[in-house]
Amino acid sequence: MLYPLLWMVASSLRPDSDIFNSYGLFVNTFDTTHYPDGWNALAQPFSSYLLNSAIVVLGSIVGNLVSCSMAAYAFARLDFPFKRSAFAIMLLTIMLPVHVVIVPQYILFANMDLINTFVPMILPKLLATDAFFIFLMVQFIRGIPRELDEAARIDGAGHARIFLRIILPLMTPALATTTIFTFIWTWNDFFTQLIFLTDPDLYTVPVALRSFIDGQENSSFGALFAMSIVSLVPIFLAFLLGQRYLIQGIATTGGK
Repeated sequence: MLYPLLWMVASSLRPDSDIFNSYGLFVNTFDTTHYPDGWNALAQPFSSYLLNSAIVVLGSIVGNLVSCSMAAYAFARLDFPFKRSAFAIMLLTIMLPVHVVIVPQYILFANMDLINTFVPMILPKLLATDAFFIFLMVQFIRGIPRELDEAARIDGAGHARIFLRIILPLMTPALATTTIFTFIWTWNDFFTQLIFLTDPDLYTVPVALRSFIDGQENSSFGALFAMSIVSLVPIFLAFLLGQRYLIQGIATTGGK
């Protein structure tokens, strides 16, 4: 499992002529020029693509945290007509591949003149389209004792206050898990960003990495591997900083 990653690290330090001549992990000649070359190889410095990805990721995280938590509270605590049917339909959307909805989404955003902007990647997150995270939060909220809600309601709190002051602070593990998975999935998303972004100045990291591969001319594999290593650093940092939330138990007694 680790060999391809380690080989990519080793290849980013080899001269171009040696990359595909050796499939071992030992580097005979260190060549660090791939990193500065790859950083400045495209139309913009690679930092601009990192910034574009950061904008999309941050917007997606905020959108999922806000919209999915509100939808989950509604499914877990409120009573409204066709609640069970709506919840079942929401779960069914988990099985829909992105390729099924990408065409109508593209037509919709094209009619709104939003192609070549970050809006098509961020706006759906603000509308609670990630059913997996809604289901995750619903199951978490159902584990929180209803006595907390009832005690707050006796004190005159409404649904908004109960959600913001009681439920939301107790949902830290679920919110952290949503943040980490949204970060990883959005950072690595190639297909959606390739469809909606055609301006090279707006490319995100996955689309920019694809630009190193040229089907007709020579491809810069050394620079590609070097920038791939750079693009993996935020994912490793996100996992290292948030791993304790991923393994944290969801045992809540209301004593906090």
